[in-house]
Amino acid sequence: MSYLTKLIVGLIGTGIMVTFISGLSYSISTGFAGFSGGLPFMIIAIAVLSLVVYDFWDECVRRK
Repeated sequence: MSYLTKLIVGLIGTGIMVTFISGLSYSISTGFAGFSGGLPFMIIAIAVLSLVVYDFWDECVRRK
């Protein structure tokens, strides 16, 4: 796969994942989903999103 294709597809996938997890974390934190106290999930979500962004950078942006 070419560098530009990997970059575009990786950016779209990472964007969808970040949007979904951020929205889920927000809805849990505000109590919309019936849960109260979403801080533990928010911490986990931040850790997971940092791994997603690092994998995007490692796989698509960095030239080996």
